[in-house]
Amino acid sequence: MSWQGRVLRVNLTAGTCIGEDLNQEWARDYLGQRGLATKYMVEESDPTADPLSPGNNLIFATGPLTGTPAATGGRYSVITKGALTGAIACSNSGGFFGAELKNSGWDMVIFEGCSAKPVYLFIDDDEAQLHDASDLWGSSVWEVEPAIKTIHQDPSIHIASIGIAGEQGVRYACVVNDRDRAAGRSGVGAVMGSKKLKAIAVRGSGGVTAKDPKAFMEVVLKSNKRVTENSMGLTRGGTMPMMDVTNAFGTLPTRNNQDIQFEGIDSINVNAQQAIRASDGKPNLKTNKACFACTIGCARVSEMDTNHFSVADRGDDYPRISGGLEYESGYALGPMVGVDDIEAATYANFVCNEQSMDPISFGATLSAAMELFEIGALTEKDTGGIKLNFGSAEALVKMVELTGRQEGFGIELGMGSKLLCEKYGHPEFSMTVKGQEIPGYDGRAMQGMALAYATSNRGACHLRASPYEDDFERVTPEGKAQVVFDTQNSGGVTDSSGLCAFPDYSYEDMSALLTPACEGDWSVNNLKVVGERIWNLEKLFNLAAGLTVADDTLPERMLKEPAKSGAGKGKIAELDKMLPEYYSLRGWDKDGVPATETLTRLGLN
Repeated sequence: MSWQGRVLRVNLTAGTCIGEDLNQEWARDYLGQRGLATKYMVEESDPTADPLSPGNNLIFATGPLTGTPAATGGRYSVITKGALTGAIACSNSGGFFGAELKNSGWDMVIFEGCSAKPVYLFIDDDEAQLHDASDLWGSSVWEVEPAIKTIHQDPSIHIASIGIAGEQGVRYACVVNDRDRAAGRSGVGAVMGSKKLKAIAVRGSGGVTAKDPKAFMEVVLKSNKRVTENSMGLTRGGTMPMMDVTNAFGTLPTRNNQDIQFEGIDSINVNAQQAIRASDGKPNLKTNKACFACTIGCARVSEMDTNHFSVADRGDDYPRISGGLEYESGYALGPMVGVDDIEAATYANFVCNEQSMDPISFGATLSAAMELFEIGALTEKDTGGIKLNFGSAEALVKMVELTGRQEGFGIELGMGSKLLCEKYGHPEFSMTVKGQEIPGYDGRAMQGMALAYATSNRGACHLRASPYEDDFERVTPEGKAQVVFDTQNSGGVTDSSGLCAFPDYSYEDMSALLTPACEGDWSVNNLKVVGERIWNLEKLFNLAAGLTVADDTLPERMLKEPAKSGAGKGKIAELDKMLPEYYSLRGWDKDGVPATETLTRLGLN
């Protein structure tokens, strides 16, 4: 119950779509979504395979609570070997696609091989078929979604797709669903493009059944009330208010992390987003919206200034209303590149959704290019005559367009900052962990986040651990290993359940929801083991893929250059003090390899 008990296996090489039973033993050990799909990856996909080769599987997975009325029960994940990192990738998304997939009767879809021509998958409940997508290849996400709905004469279909960036192998291409929700990190969209898979379209008319429906709904009603009451701040402002918090604290990455406070904050923060524009009498922020079964509604919808140079050049047919800036996209397309033009940043975010790019990695890669440009390692000859100075809204707008279409210097930016900086002789300018660009928290004031970045199995990530509260209270490496260990494990359970991370579900909350929903032992103690098992399984995949202790590190800047201001002024990220303690808590040796005793205890040996 709550699992549909079915997996759709799509062999793109052979062109077949075959249903099979979900492995329920694995489901009871790994729950669903992130954990369960990683188990399928470990068992069925070669970890040494090139991420863009047919040997790398691509899995779209839901959790047991996806499609249920539990608050935020609309999540799905895309799991594969990441094109950006070469590590295990699990990229999570909201919107309505995940619930539609679950309601069509499938827990996950596994894509194998590679199609000889562009295709898209259409799922209509228990029927699934591959369709020719040759006419759709070369189209943006915003063009593909209405086209597929027209083909099948159904506006209610939900679609996850890639734009040109995904087709052309931008290393940080993402998968976009419902127009502006995205499985955003690690290059899962590039893997999708390498398989010539343009889209997955789903029409689901079924539902999800709990083991004990009455008991489940009683828990859901209480839980949803608590989530609503505790999330009013997110409902009112989304995540954008965090920019003022990190800026004041001194942990807002600015100009490729050369600085950690931004002097132009008032022109790019939530107040700027809500301010009435003199040009047209409207604010940038139009409204908020919610994903499936969400009582929070943190997503932003923005309306561009029609007089702004970015959209003015796109013609009258270009949409002016779409997904607005949230904290991570706002940081990456604003302070990280030194830009204080909120309309330019909003437009860049539009293009990232339009062409399926992760705005975090794009912004951080552009910021690295700007630093290369300002020291003379890059010239206008390299960039096609465009001056890549920090603070240039014109450069931001031009480069996001070129990268999305894979033209000119955008081809170089599509490599990601690690390969870009290596090519131009300054690898130290790449603000990455395991090849993935850091999110919007500098690790010198936030020591727990520094450790979370270094040890994240999918590369630098703000959602693989939650040391925020502790970090804002204490600027010290002391005690951070325990916080990171605990929240990494609990996050694995949340990500595998089908719920969103924002309600901050505790183990007790998860146990209360899962026990009446699913067969199995979902006690607090067992959930803690499940979370730890998932983390160690991901680590085993990465070790088999060739990652080592040398990959559990941070950008050189955080380790060697003291913060210039803020709460962490004069400090570096003290990873050398935290990492040994973290490895010990994990039951790993000094090289970050799980001990036999640890694997035996978790049933992984």
